[in-house]
Amino acid sequence: MSHTAHIPSHRKPRRSASKLALRAGVAGGVLSTMAVAGAAGPATAEPVTETTIEMPTLTSGALSAAVSQSAEATQQVALDLELQAQEDAAAAKAAKSAKLAHAEAERKAEAKEKAEAKKRAAAEAKERASRSSERTTLSAPTSNATGSAATVVAFLKAQLGDAYVMGASGPNSWDCSSLVQAAFKTVGVDLPRVSQDQSVAGTQVGTSNLQVGDILYWGGAGSAYHTGVYIGDGKYLDAANPGKGVVIQDLSGYPASGAVRVL
Repeated sequence: MSHTAHIPSHRKPRRSASKLALRAGVAGGVLSTMAVAGAAGPATAEPVTETTIEMPTLTSGALSAAVSQSAEATQQVALDLELQAQEDAAAAKAAKSAKLAHAEAERKAEAKEKAEAKKRAAAEAKERASRSSERTTLSAPTSNATGSAATVVAFLKAQLGDAYVMGASGPNSWDCSSLVQAAFKTVGVDLPRVSQDQSVAGTQVGTSNLQVGDILYWGGAGSAYHTGVYIGDGKYLDAANPGKGVVIQDLSGYPASGAVRVL
């Protein structure tokens, strides 16, 4: 027997490798981010003579805290993902609504434009029909419109509905004096082109003793600014203005200043 056999050893008993591995496995399974700092030495390691290295002890409190922190982090990530998904869904819904609203606005604008175009077309068609009716449903010449006067009046009525254009001389647009000149030319009477000269081209007659075919004028004789032709029954026909064109009007509404007779 060795002479030191009776001396008790002061070394602490070593923990078995299996227990340390079990502890490390448990810790690693719960906390994937934690690593065991030490492990038991291999079987061939040199014996520890004075001090035994121990693994840090994982207390239940520390383990619970780590698990709680991990769970909170996971929950926060899930909440963030859910919030992002909600925001994406809201944005997609808003974009879809805006697209639908834009399409509806375009549809309404197009429908309104078509309706207005249809309305304009109908108004134009009505206007054309009215002009055609005026041309084809002319009243018969007054009883005292005979011979050359009747021919002049017939020509004038054939131009009803034509446009008034300053300086125009027919066949579809006139000013006041060009229409009068063209009407009398049909019976071989050559009149001056402008209203000032037409107002002194024949015999001056009073407006109270008018005959069909008399030339009416507005303004002074020799300085008249407008002319027309008396067609009987207190009415006259003239190329009035750009708004009216060639029309029949009542003398009571616009009395003439004077008249000349060339027939």
